[in-house]
Amino acid sequence: MSTEPSTADPHEVLAYLLKHATLKLTASTDAALAPLGIDGKDFGALRVLAHREPSSQLQVAQTLGIDRTTMVALLDVLERKGIVTRRPDPADRRRNVVELTEQGLRTYDAAQAAYLEAESAFLAGLSRTAADQLRRTLRTIVQD
Repeated sequence: MSTEPSTADPHEVLAYLLKHATLKLTASTDAALAPLGIDGKDFGALRVLAHREPSSQLQVAQTLGIDRTTMVALLDVLERKGIVTRRPDPADRRRNVVELTEQGLRTYDAAQAAYLEAESAFLAGLSRTAADQLRRTLRTIVQD
């Protein structure tokens, strides 16, 4: 069985399909999150912080797979918006501990609902079984 596309149609090329599916999902979720003053990157950080004890900036960056400089810039914006707070780690003053503020927790809860609604609309053309299979397949592909 050949996996090479039989036509010049980009809709037959996996990279094209994955890229454009990602662009479509990102646009949809960013639009859903915009009224909350955040985007998908911000929501990723909120999701990490909402599900664990206070974390260091480095731990959040590693969990999200982004570099430290990008993480600092993202947290700077979230801190200015009152969504996160940073303070020196009492056990290691060289590290900053990051936590969601009360406003950050409210923002996260609203963002979670908005994100799930946008994701559900994105997957509306698939059956529940097909959507679950898509997640499993993509997880398998991205596993290290």
